[in-house]
Amino acid sequence: MKLPAALVALAFWVPTQAAQPNIVILYADDLGYGDLGCYNPDSKIPTPHLDKLAASGMRFTDGHSSSGICTPSRYALLTGRHHWRDFHGIVNALGKSVFKKDQLTLPQMLQEKGYATACIGKWHLGWDWDAIRKPGTPKKSIDHQHFDWSKPVPGGPLDHGFDHYFGDTVINFPPYAWIEDDKLVTAPNTTLRKPAAETKEGNWECRPGPAMDDWDFYQVLPTLTKKAVRYVEGRKGNTQPFFLFVPFPSPHAPIIPNDEFDGTSKAGPYGDFVHQTDDSCGRILKALEESGHADNTIVIFTADNGPEYYAFARDQKYDHWSPAPLRGLKRDIYEGGHHVPFLIRWPGLTKPGSVSPELISQVDFMATLAAAVGFELPDDSAHDSHDFLPYLRGNSETGPRDSMVHNTKKDHYAYRDGDWLLIDAKTGYLRQAPKEWNEKHNQPKDDGSAVELYNLAEDIGQKNNLATKHPERVAAMQKALSEDQKRGHTAPRLK
Repeated sequence: MKLPAALVALAFWVPTQAAQPNIVILYADDLGYGDLGCYNPDSKIPTPHLDKLAASGMRFTDGHSSSGICTPSRYALLTGRHHWRDFHGIVNALGKSVFKKDQLTLPQMLQEKGYATACIGKWHLGWDWDAIRKPGTPKKSIDHQHFDWSKPVPGGPLDHGFDHYFGDTVINFPPYAWIEDDKLVTAPNTTLRKPAAETKEGNWECRPGPAMDDWDFYQVLPTLTKKAVRYVEGRKGNTQPFFLFVPFPSPHAPIIPNDEFDGTSKAGPYGDFVHQTDDSCGRILKALEESGHADNTIVIFTADNGPEYYAFARDQKYDHWSPAPLRGLKRDIYEGGHHVPFLIRWPGLTKPGSVSPELISQVDFMATLAAAVGFELPDDSAHDSHDFLPYLRGNSETGPRDSMVHNTKKDHYAYRDGDWLLIDAKTGYLRQAPKEWNEKHNQPKDDGSAVELYNLAEDIGQKNNLATKHPERVAAMQKALSEDQKRGHTAPRLK
Protein backbone atom coordinates (compact mmCIF):
# COMPACT_ATOMS: atom_id res chain seq x y z
CA MET A 1 0.00 0.00 0.00
CA LYS A 2 1.33 3.38 -0.96
CA LEU A 3 1.48 5.84 1.98
CA PRO A 4 0.24 9.40 1.53
CA ALA A 5 3.04 11.85 0.85
CA ALA A 6 2.38 13.66 4.17
CA LEU A 7 2.88 10.43 6.11
CA VAL A 8 6.05 9.63 4.19
CA ALA A 9 7.43 13.06 5.10
CA LEU A 10 6.40 12.60 8.74
CA ALA A 11 8.14 9.23 8.91
CA PHE A 12 11.45 10.84 8.00
CA TRP A 13 10.96 13.97 10.14
CA VAL A 14 13.27 14.30 13.13
CA PRO A 15 12.65 17.17 15.54
CA THR A 16 15.55 19.60 15.63
CA GLN A 17 17.06 20.56 18.95
CA ALA A 18 16.41 24.12 20.07
CA ALA A 19 19.37 26.39 19.41
CA GLN A 20 21.85 26.48 22.26
CA PRO A 21 21.80 29.86 24.00
CA ASN A 22 24.66 32.28 23.50
CA ILE A 23 26.34 33.35 26.73
CA VAL A 24 27.80 36.76 27.53
CA ILE A 25 29.44 37.50 30.89
CA LEU A 26 30.17 41.17 31.59
CA TYR A 27 32.61 41.31 34.51
CA ALA A 28 33.39 44.57 36.27
CA ASP A 29 36.56 45.07 38.32
CA ASP A 30 36.50 46.49 41.89
CA LEU A 31 32.84 47.54 41.78
CA GLY A 32 30.70 48.21 44.85
CA TYR A 33 27.33 46.60 45.57
CA GLY A 34 25.87 50.06 46.14
CA ASP A 35 27.29 51.74 43.03
CA LEU A 36 24.45 50.68 40.72
CA GLY A 37 21.14 52.46 40.84
CA CYS A 38 19.22 49.18 40.68
CA TYR A 39 20.80 48.19 44.00
CA ASN A 40 21.02 51.56 45.67
CA PRO A 41 18.42 54.25 44.99
CA ASP A 42 20.74 56.73 46.74
CA SER A 43 23.69 55.99 44.45
CA LYS A 44 25.25 59.12 43.01
CA ILE A 45 26.31 57.32 39.85
CA PRO A 46 24.12 57.00 36.74
CA THR A 47 23.98 53.36 35.55
CA PRO A 48 21.03 53.38 33.10
CA HIS A 49 22.11 50.40 30.98
CA LEU A 50 22.73 48.06 33.90
CA ASP A 51 19.54 49.25 35.56
CA LYS A 52 17.72 48.37 32.35
CA LEU A 53 19.41 44.96 32.30
CA ALA A 54 18.18 44.37 35.85
CA ALA A 55 14.67 45.41 34.82
CA SER A 56 14.71 42.88 31.98
CA GLY A 57 16.07 39.98 34.03
CA MET A 58 16.69 38.79 37.57
CA ARG A 59 18.58 40.79 40.18
CA PHE A 60 20.20 38.71 42.91
CA THR A 61 20.60 40.53 46.22
CA ASP A 62 22.85 37.89 47.80
CA GLY A 63 25.38 37.21 45.04
CA HIS A 64 29.09 36.70 45.74
CA SER A 65 32.49 36.38 44.14
CA SER A 66 34.80 33.66 45.45
CA SER A 67 37.39 36.14 46.72
CA GLY A 68 37.94 39.76 47.65
CA ILE A 69 40.65 40.14 44.98
CA CYS A 70 41.04 39.76 41.21
CA THR A 71 42.77 36.53 40.15
CA PRO A 72 41.07 34.12 42.58
CA SER A 73 37.56 35.26 41.64
CA ARG A 74 38.27 34.83 37.93
CA TYR A 75 39.71 31.38 38.55
CA ALA A 76 36.64 30.28 40.52
CA LEU A 77 34.23 31.66 37.92
CA LEU A 78 35.97 29.84 35.06
CA THR A 79 36.50 26.52 36.89
CA GLY A 80 33.60 26.08 39.31
CA ARG A 81 36.19 25.47 42.03
CA HIS A 82 36.85 27.77 44.98
CA HIS A 83 40.25 29.42 44.67
CA TRP A 84 41.19 28.77 48.32
CA ARG A 85 41.56 25.07 47.58
CA ASP A 86 44.57 25.94 45.41
CA PHE A 87 45.87 29.45 46.16
CA HIS A 88 44.92 32.81 47.68
CA GLY A 89 46.82 35.62 45.98
CA ILE A 90 46.89 37.29 42.60
CA VAL A 91 49.12 36.56 39.60
CA ASN A 92 51.81 39.21 39.85
CA ALA A 93 53.42 41.06 36.94
CA LEU A 94 54.59 38.63 34.23
CA GLY A 95 53.41 35.76 36.43
CA LYS A 96 52.57 32.18 35.45
CA SER A 97 49.18 30.59 34.87
CA VAL A 98 47.18 29.48 37.92
CA PHE A 99 45.42 26.67 36.05
CA LYS A 100 46.42 23.07 36.59
CA LYS A 101 47.35 20.95 33.60
CA ASP A 102 44.26 19.61 31.80
CA GLN A 103 41.93 21.42 34.23
CA LEU A 104 38.44 21.77 32.75
CA THR A 105 37.29 25.35 32.36
CA LEU A 106 33.97 26.93 31.44
CA PRO A 107 35.11 27.89 27.90
CA GLN A 108 36.57 24.41 27.31
CA MET A 109 33.28 22.87 28.37
CA LEU A 110 31.41 25.12 25.96
CA GLN A 111 33.89 24.39 23.16
CA GLU A 112 33.05 20.72 23.53
CA LYS A 113 29.39 21.61 23.01
CA GLY A 114 30.18 23.41 19.76
CA TYR A 115 30.53 26.99 21.02
CA ALA A 116 32.79 29.68 19.64
CA THR A 117 34.57 31.20 22.65
CA ALA A 118 36.18 34.61 23.13
CA CYS A 119 37.68 36.62 25.97
CA ILE A 120 38.08 40.35 25.45
CA GLY A 121 39.53 42.28 28.38
CA LYS A 122 41.47 41.72 31.57
CA TRP A 123 42.87 38.17 31.84
CA HIS A 124 44.93 38.27 35.06
CA LEU A 125 45.23 34.48 35.25
CA GLY A 126 48.82 34.22 34.08
CA TRP A 127 50.88 33.34 30.99
CA ASP A 128 54.19 31.55 30.46
CA TRP A 129 56.28 34.65 29.79
CA ASP A 130 59.50 32.69 30.41
CA ALA A 131 58.81 30.85 27.15
CA ILE A 132 59.63 34.03 25.20
CA ARG A 133 62.46 35.19 27.44
CA LYS A 134 65.75 35.31 25.51
CA PRO A 135 68.37 32.71 26.50
CA GLY A 136 70.94 33.94 28.96
CA THR A 137 68.88 36.87 30.26
CA PRO A 138 68.01 37.22 33.96
CA LYS A 139 64.87 35.24 34.83
CA LYS A 140 63.24 38.05 36.76
CA SER A 141 64.23 40.82 34.40
CA ILE A 142 61.51 43.26 33.32
CA ASP A 143 63.63 44.81 30.57
CA HIS A 144 61.71 44.81 27.28
CA GLN A 145 64.86 43.83 25.39
CA HIS A 146 65.06 40.51 27.23
CA PHE A 147 62.00 39.05 25.48
CA ASP A 148 61.48 37.76 21.95
CA TRP A 149 58.14 39.43 21.23
CA SER A 150 57.81 37.72 17.83
CA LYS A 151 57.04 34.41 19.53
CA PRO A 152 53.60 33.29 20.71
CA VAL A 153 53.10 33.41 24.48
CA PRO A 154 51.74 30.09 25.81
CA GLY A 155 49.68 29.47 28.91
CA GLY A 156 47.10 32.18 28.26
CA PRO A 157 43.41 32.17 27.25
CA LEU A 158 43.90 30.06 24.11
CA ASP A 159 45.39 27.24 26.19
CA HIS A 160 42.39 27.23 28.53
CA GLY A 161 39.40 27.11 26.23
CA PHE A 162 39.15 30.39 24.37
CA ASP A 163 39.30 30.48 20.57
CA HIS A 164 40.11 34.18 20.62
CA TYR A 165 41.57 36.73 23.02
CA PHE A 166 42.14 40.44 22.79
CA GLY A 167 43.38 42.63 25.62
CA ASP A 168 46.34 43.94 27.56
CA THR A 169 46.18 41.09 30.13
CA VAL A 170 45.99 43.53 33.14
CA ILE A 171 45.68 47.31 32.81
CA ASN A 172 48.21 48.11 35.55
CA PHE A 173 50.65 45.22 34.87
CA PRO A 174 53.17 44.82 32.03
CA PRO A 175 53.44 44.31 29.17
CA TYR A 176 51.72 47.56 28.32
CA ALA A 177 50.76 46.52 24.80
CA TRP A 178 47.91 44.80 23.00
CA ILE A 179 47.80 41.04 22.84
CA GLU A 180 45.72 39.31 20.19
CA ASP A 181 45.18 35.60 20.70
CA ASP A 182 48.67 34.54 21.91
CA LYS A 183 50.93 37.17 20.35
CA LEU A 184 51.78 40.81 20.94
CA VAL A 185 50.25 42.97 18.23
CA THR A 186 53.30 45.25 18.35
CA ALA A 187 56.50 44.56 20.26
CA PRO A 188 57.14 46.69 23.37
CA ASN A 189 60.00 49.11 22.70
CA THR A 190 60.64 50.55 26.14
CA THR A 191 60.52 49.70 29.83
CA LEU A 192 57.93 51.72 31.70
CA ARG A 193 58.86 52.70 35.25
CA LYS A 194 56.03 55.08 36.08
CA PRO A 195 53.38 56.82 33.95
CA ALA A 196 54.20 60.48 33.47
CA ALA A 197 50.65 61.82 33.68
CA GLU A 198 48.38 61.94 36.73
CA THR A 199 45.33 59.83 37.39
CA LYS A 200 41.98 61.47 38.08
CA GLU A 201 41.61 59.74 41.46
CA GLY A 202 43.93 57.57 43.55
CA ASN A 203 47.21 56.18 42.25
CA TRP A 204 48.32 54.47 39.05
CA GLU A 205 49.08 51.19 40.87
CA CYS A 206 51.21 50.32 37.83
CA ARG A 207 54.04 47.77 38.06
CA PRO A 208 57.16 48.51 35.98
CA GLY A 209 57.88 46.48 32.88
CA PRO A 210 57.87 46.24 29.07
CA ALA A 211 55.70 48.79 27.26
CA MET A 212 54.95 50.60 24.04
CA ASP A 213 56.40 54.09 24.23
CA ASP A 214 53.08 55.53 23.00
CA TRP A 215 50.87 53.38 25.25
CA ASP A 216 47.76 55.30 26.31
CA PHE A 217 46.05 53.91 29.42
CA TYR A 218 43.01 56.07 28.68
CA GLN A 219 42.36 54.09 25.50
CA VAL A 220 42.18 50.68 27.18
CA LEU A 221 38.49 50.65 28.09
CA PRO A 222 37.30 52.28 24.84
CA THR A 223 39.37 49.88 22.73
CA LEU A 224 38.15 46.78 24.57
CA THR A 225 34.56 48.00 24.25
CA LYS A 226 34.91 48.46 20.49
CA LYS A 227 36.47 45.00 20.14
CA ALA A 228 33.65 43.37 22.11
CA VAL A 229 31.01 45.20 20.06
CA ARG A 230 32.70 44.13 16.81
CA TYR A 231 32.85 40.53 17.99
CA VAL A 232 29.10 40.51 18.63
CA GLU A 233 28.39 42.31 15.34
CA GLY A 234 30.51 39.70 13.58
CA ARG A 235 28.21 36.94 14.85
CA LYS A 236 25.23 38.37 12.95
CA GLY A 237 23.68 35.63 10.84
CA ASN A 238 25.95 32.99 12.40
CA THR A 239 24.02 30.10 13.94
CA GLN A 240 26.97 28.71 15.89
CA PRO A 241 26.42 29.52 19.59
CA PHE A 242 29.06 31.72 21.19
CA PHE A 243 30.45 32.48 24.64
CA LEU A 244 31.85 35.97 25.13
CA PHE A 245 33.63 36.80 28.39
CA VAL A 246 34.24 40.54 28.83
CA PRO A 247 36.29 41.20 31.99
CA PHE A 248 36.47 44.99 32.13
CA PRO A 249 39.54 46.81 33.48
CA SER A 250 37.23 49.23 35.26
CA PRO A 251 36.54 50.79 37.67
CA HIS A 252 39.81 49.27 38.96
CA ALA A 253 42.75 51.64 39.45
CA PRO A 254 44.06 53.54 37.63
CA ILE A 255 40.83 55.50 37.81
CA ILE A 256 40.92 57.17 34.41
CA PRO A 257 37.50 57.90 32.90
CA ASN A 258 37.64 59.47 29.47
CA ASP A 259 37.13 63.22 29.39
CA GLU A 260 33.61 62.93 27.98
CA PHE A 261 32.54 61.24 31.24
CA ASP A 262 34.15 63.77 33.58
CA GLY A 263 31.58 65.18 35.97
CA THR A 264 28.78 62.90 34.76
CA SER A 265 28.36 61.43 38.26
CA LYS A 266 28.22 63.03 41.69
CA ALA A 267 30.76 60.57 43.09
CA GLY A 268 33.95 61.99 41.61
CA PRO A 269 36.19 60.39 38.96
CA TYR A 270 35.47 56.89 40.27
CA GLY A 271 31.76 57.51 39.79
CA ASP A 272 32.48 58.81 36.29
CA PHE A 273 34.48 55.63 35.58
CA VAL A 274 31.60 53.46 36.77
CA HIS A 275 29.32 55.49 34.50
CA GLN A 276 31.70 54.84 31.57
CA THR A 277 31.70 51.11 32.40
CA ASP A 278 27.92 51.17 32.32
CA ASP A 279 28.11 52.88 28.93
CA SER A 280 30.43 50.10 27.67
CA CYS A 281 27.92 47.49 28.84
CA GLY A 282 25.18 49.39 27.04
CA ARG A 283 27.11 49.35 23.76
CA ILE A 284 27.63 45.58 23.97
CA LEU A 285 23.98 44.99 24.86
CA LYS A 286 22.92 47.19 21.94
CA ALA A 287 25.12 45.12 19.62
CA LEU A 288 23.33 41.98 20.83
CA GLU A 289 20.00 43.55 19.93
CA GLU A 290 21.11 44.80 16.51
CA SER A 291 22.76 41.49 15.60
CA GLY A 292 19.54 39.61 16.33
CA HIS A 293 21.05 37.57 19.17
CA ALA A 294 19.47 39.20 22.23
CA ASP A 295 16.49 36.84 22.42
CA ASN A 296 18.77 33.80 22.56
CA THR A 297 21.58 35.13 24.74
CA ILE A 298 22.10 34.66 28.46
CA VAL A 299 23.60 37.88 29.80
CA ILE A 300 25.30 37.91 33.19
CA PHE A 301 26.71 40.99 34.85
CA THR A 302 28.70 40.85 38.06
CA ALA A 303 32.06 41.93 39.55
CA ASP A 304 35.20 40.23 40.83
CA ASN A 305 35.12 41.91 44.25
CA GLY A 306 34.21 45.07 46.11
CA PRO A 307 35.74 48.54 45.67
CA GLU A 308 39.30 49.56 46.51
CA TYR A 309 40.40 51.40 49.65
CA TYR A 310 39.84 54.78 47.94
CA ALA A 311 36.15 54.26 48.75
CA PHE A 312 36.72 55.64 52.26
CA ALA A 313 37.98 59.00 50.98
CA ARG A 314 35.22 59.05 48.36
CA ASP A 315 32.60 58.61 51.06
CA GLN A 316 34.05 61.52 53.03
CA LYS A 317 34.31 63.82 50.00
CA TYR A 318 31.20 62.92 48.00
CA ASP A 319 29.02 61.15 50.56
CA HIS A 320 28.86 58.06 48.35
CA TRP A 321 29.58 54.72 50.03
CA SER A 322 30.28 52.31 47.17
CA PRO A 323 29.40 49.01 48.92
CA ALA A 324 26.31 50.41 50.67
CA PRO A 325 24.72 49.09 52.82
CA LEU A 326 27.59 46.68 53.45
CA ARG A 327 30.68 46.87 55.62
CA GLY A 328 34.10 46.15 54.13
CA LEU A 329 35.96 46.67 50.88
CA LYS A 330 38.17 44.79 48.45
CA ARG A 331 40.31 42.13 50.25
CA ASP A 332 38.01 42.04 53.28
CA ILE A 333 35.93 39.03 54.30
CA TYR A 334 33.22 41.37 55.54
CA GLU A 335 30.36 41.46 53.03
CA GLY A 336 31.61 44.49 51.11
CA GLY A 337 34.65 42.54 49.94
CA HIS A 338 32.78 39.85 47.99
CA HIS A 339 29.03 40.64 48.06
CA VAL A 340 28.67 42.16 44.59
CA PRO A 341 26.09 43.15 41.95
CA PHE A 342 24.73 40.01 40.30
CA LEU A 343 22.34 40.29 37.33
CA ILE A 344 21.11 37.49 35.06
CA ARG A 345 18.93 37.96 31.98
CA TRP A 346 18.02 34.53 30.62
CA PRO A 347 15.31 34.79 27.95
CA GLY A 348 12.49 32.39 28.70
CA LEU A 349 13.67 31.72 32.26
CA THR A 350 14.20 34.88 34.26
CA LYS A 351 11.11 37.00 34.79
CA PRO A 352 11.71 40.65 33.86
CA GLY A 353 12.19 42.80 36.93
CA SER A 354 12.38 39.85 39.31
CA VAL A 355 14.47 40.01 42.47
CA SER A 356 15.98 36.94 44.11
CA PRO A 357 17.20 36.78 47.72
CA GLU A 358 18.83 33.38 47.14
CA LEU A 359 22.46 32.87 48.11
CA ILE A 360 24.50 32.41 44.92
CA SER A 361 28.17 32.48 43.91
CA GLN A 362 30.04 33.00 40.66
CA VAL A 363 31.48 29.53 41.24
CA ASP A 364 27.96 28.27 40.42
CA PHE A 365 28.08 29.39 36.78
CA MET A 366 29.90 26.22 35.73
CA ALA A 367 27.29 23.70 36.94
CA THR A 368 24.36 25.90 35.94
CA LEU A 369 25.58 26.45 32.39
CA ALA A 370 26.65 22.80 32.08
CA ALA A 371 23.05 21.82 32.82
CA ALA A 372 21.77 24.41 30.36
CA VAL A 373 23.86 23.10 27.44
CA GLY A 374 23.61 19.42 28.33
CA PHE A 375 27.20 18.84 29.45
CA GLU A 376 27.85 16.17 32.06
CA LEU A 377 30.56 17.46 34.38
CA PRO A 378 33.22 14.88 35.28
CA ASP A 379 33.90 14.21 38.96
CA ASP A 380 37.32 15.86 38.79
CA SER A 381 35.90 19.27 37.89
CA ALA A 382 33.66 22.07 39.21
CA HIS A 383 34.12 20.83 42.77
CA ASP A 384 32.14 23.67 44.38
CA SER A 385 29.60 24.56 41.71
CA HIS A 386 25.86 24.36 42.42
CA ASP A 387 23.29 23.99 39.63
CA PHE A 388 20.78 26.86 39.73
CA LEU A 389 18.95 25.84 36.57
CA PRO A 390 15.96 24.20 38.36
CA TYR A 391 15.54 27.38 40.41
CA LEU A 392 15.77 29.64 37.36
CA ARG A 393 13.25 27.47 35.55
CA GLY A 394 10.83 27.78 38.45
CA ASN A 395 11.01 24.09 39.30
CA SER A 396 12.31 24.90 42.76
CA GLU A 397 11.20 27.67 45.09
CA THR A 398 14.67 28.02 46.55
CA GLY A 399 18.20 27.84 45.23
CA PRO A 400 20.48 24.87 45.98
CA ARG A 401 22.72 26.82 48.36
CA ASP A 402 22.40 27.52 52.06
CA SER A 403 26.11 27.82 52.87
CA MET A 404 29.28 29.31 51.41
CA VAL A 405 32.93 29.82 52.30
CA HIS A 406 34.45 33.31 51.94
CA ASN A 407 38.18 33.91 51.81
CA THR A 408 40.83 36.28 50.49
CA LYS A 409 44.07 35.50 52.29
CA LYS A 410 45.45 32.36 53.87
CA ASP A 411 43.93 31.43 57.26
CA HIS A 412 41.38 34.25 57.06
CA TYR A 413 37.94 32.76 56.43
CA ALA A 414 34.28 33.58 56.82
CA TYR A 415 31.45 31.06 56.64
CA ARG A 416 27.86 31.61 55.62
CA ASP A 417 25.03 29.42 56.91
CA GLY A 418 21.57 30.67 56.00
CA ASP A 419 21.22 34.19 57.39
CA TRP A 420 24.21 33.72 59.68
CA LEU A 421 27.75 34.80 58.88
CA LEU A 422 30.77 33.75 60.91
CA ILE A 423 33.99 35.76 60.66
CA ASP A 424 36.40 33.06 61.82
CA ALA A 425 38.99 35.66 62.75
CA LYS A 426 39.35 38.61 65.10
CA THR A 427 38.29 40.98 62.32
CA GLY A 428 36.98 40.80 58.78
CA TYR A 429 39.20 43.68 57.68
CA LEU A 430 42.53 43.28 55.99
CA ARG A 431 43.12 47.00 56.52
CA GLN A 432 41.23 48.78 59.28
CA ALA A 433 38.69 51.48 58.42
CA PRO A 434 39.64 55.12 59.16
CA LYS A 435 38.41 56.69 62.37
CA GLU A 436 36.36 59.29 60.46
CA TRP A 437 34.46 56.62 58.54
CA ASN A 438 33.78 54.62 61.69
CA GLU A 439 32.35 57.69 63.39
CA LYS A 440 30.22 58.70 60.41
CA HIS A 441 28.72 55.20 60.08
CA ASN A 442 28.43 54.50 63.81
CA GLN A 443 30.70 51.50 63.65
CA PRO A 444 31.13 49.39 66.78
CA LYS A 445 34.40 49.31 68.71
CA ASP A 446 36.38 46.09 68.86
CA ASP A 447 34.85 43.99 71.65
CA GLY A 448 37.91 41.78 71.93
CA SER A 449 36.13 38.66 70.68
CA ALA A 450 38.27 36.05 68.89
CA VAL A 451 35.56 35.65 66.20
CA GLU A 452 32.52 37.56 64.97
CA LEU A 453 28.99 36.33 64.27
CA TYR A 454 26.25 38.28 62.49
CA ASN A 455 22.64 37.72 61.53
CA LEU A 456 22.52 39.31 58.09
CA ALA A 457 18.73 39.22 57.93
CA GLU A 458 18.68 41.73 60.78
CA ASP A 459 22.11 43.32 60.45
CA ILE A 460 23.31 43.53 56.84
CA GLY A 461 25.84 46.20 57.86
CA GLN A 462 27.53 43.78 60.30
CA LYS A 463 27.55 46.03 63.34
CA ASN A 464 26.21 43.75 66.09
CA ASN A 465 28.62 40.91 66.92
CA LEU A 466 26.56 38.07 68.41
CA ALA A 467 29.41 35.58 68.92
CA THR A 468 29.34 35.66 72.73
CA LYS A 469 25.54 35.22 72.75
CA HIS A 470 25.57 32.16 70.48
CA PRO A 471 28.70 30.11 71.23
CA GLU A 472 26.99 26.90 70.13
CA ARG A 473 26.25 28.37 66.70
CA VAL A 474 29.84 29.59 66.41
CA ALA A 475 31.13 26.10 67.20
CA ALA A 476 28.76 24.46 64.72
CA MET A 477 29.73 26.86 61.94
CA GLN A 478 33.44 26.44 62.63
CA LYS A 479 32.96 22.68 62.35
CA ALA A 480 31.06 23.05 59.06
CA LEU A 481 33.76 25.36 57.69
CA SER A 482 36.46 22.86 58.59
CA GLU A 483 34.53 20.03 56.96
CA ASP A 484 34.07 21.99 53.72
CA GLN A 485 37.79 22.74 53.65
CA LYS A 486 38.84 19.14 54.27
CA ARG A 487 36.23 17.45 52.05
CA GLY A 488 37.68 18.82 48.84
CA HIS A 489 34.30 19.71 47.37
CA THR A 490 30.93 21.23 48.20
CA ALA A 491 29.08 20.53 44.95
CA PRO A 492 25.90 18.50 45.66
CA ARG A 493 26.58 16.14 42.76
CA LEU A 494 29.84 15.01 44.42
CA LYS A 495 28.74 12.86 47.35
